[in-house]
Amino acid sequence: MALLDVFKHKNKPTEKPVEKPVVKPVVKPVVKKGSKIAYKILESPHVTEKASLLSESNKYTFKVSPRSNKIEIKKAIEEIYGVDIVSINIIKIHRKKKRIGRTMGFKKGYKKAIVEIKKGQKIEVMPR
Repeated sequence: MALLDVFKHKNKPTEKPVEKPVVKPVVKPVVKKGSKIAYKILESPHVTEKASLLSESNKYTFKVSPRSNKIEIKKAIEEIYGVDIVSINIIKIHRKKKRIGRTMGFKKGYKKAIVEIKKGQKIEVMPR
């Protein structure tokens, strides 16, 4: 019976295994875990007259995400600029009322971080 022969286990002649050529994997550049998040935490450098005076004493100011904390800010600045941080101070600037004629509105609030780095290191905030 031909149908039942399918279910019988017959010994097949042993074949030599075919050697597959060795293919080396393509090496992709390593992307750090926080690299995409770092640019979301640091919104922009805060360039003012006071900030330029602070930069002489190794303190730099940045506008940061309102939900970020000191640890996240430290990791982001170290990753982007490659400097060692001594201390971080955070200031929350509240929104302010503005009035134009009868129309009332608000000026947007933000969070600001003042970062002190080690002596001898520098951050290029405004490229020349």
